[in-house]
Amino acid sequence: MSSAPPAARVFSSDNTAGASPEVLEAVSRAAAGQALPYGADDITATVRRRLCEVFERDVDLLLVSTGSAANALSLAALTPPWGSVLCHRDSHINNDECGAPEFYTAGAKLVPLGGSDARIDPEELRAAVRHKAGDVHSVEPSVVSVTQATETGAVYSLDEIRTLGSITKDAGLRLHMDGARFAGAVAALGCAPADVTWRAGVDLLSFGATKNGTMTADAIVVFDRSLTAELSFRAKRAGQLAAKMRFHAAQLDAYLTDDLWLRNAAHANAMAARLQEGLKAVPDVGLLGAADANILFCRLPRQVIDGLLADGYAFYHDRWEPGVVRLVTSFATTPEDVDHLIGAVRRHAA
Repeated sequence: MSSAPPAARVFSSDNTAGASPEVLEAVSRAAAGQALPYGADDITATVRRRLCEVFERDVDLLLVSTGSAANALSLAALTPPWGSVLCHRDSHINNDECGAPEFYTAGAKLVPLGGSDARIDPEELRAAVRHKAGDVHSVEPSVVSVTQATETGAVYSLDEIRTLGSITKDAGLRLHMDGARFAGAVAALGCAPADVTWRAGVDLLSFGATKNGTMTADAIVVFDRSLTAELSFRAKRAGQLAAKMRFHAAQLDAYLTDDLWLRNAAHANAMAARLQEGLKAVPDVGLLGAADANILFCRLPRQVIDGLLADGYAFYHDRWEPGVVRLVTSFATTPEDVDHLIGAVRRHAA
């Protein structure tokens, strides 16, 4: 039986990395003594206060164990079963949630839209929010879901998010943000988290953390607090109201302390930029799309792909089209890891 590749050679996803030491230490501390269950503990309250500071307003918080749960529950609270969710065709909710959004919304339809680098095209959205609105024979446009950063590693600019938010709100729809890599987007933009979320019209944010340093904790950040009660009941029915919620909260508490979430994300982004710069100079390597955050798509010759796999490197390839490779860095990726990969690509391309 083959063994797993060395950690230094894994570029398949950022969820292959472990957890930040600060997170592990926080979980260990939370294991001591007693605490109230189901999110009534002091650590959960502290995390909510921290998020209020991060987003510069009162927010509510639901801690969940997966990004899929955060996305599906958020969308269920934002659309009726006869509604539609407008999203990019390459979005995670459209391609990688095994139908969870449709299941939790009791049948709402995902309507995929186009746009470069997995960013929704504003003109397509402008048409879609009005398409068959009020027609009882069709699903009703109800919510727009944007992914920040996108599945290709691109980041919506502040102006782009504001434009989509304006189109959404002008049509009377709700706005959800899939922020599985939200920290990477904020680090890349260098902006206030509030500017790219509620100030741009976002009602609910799936606040991802497991790809960036936590173990089992993501969150739903609620900007429209009228949705909190419904979300709470939905989370319980979905098995997402953990009895020992303090262990989820401890992870997020450490994640938000001293800007660990932004430091981890900035490092992952920097490693992707280093990788991109190194591959630029390799003959027959074609870089594809924007790599604003920590995901890089490129086209590699077959002998390079085969050589890297033989070396023990792990990455997604040929999933999109032949020769197209996705390389993902993380908070745990080192400059040496990146340089060794660049060297291996050079060697196999020669």
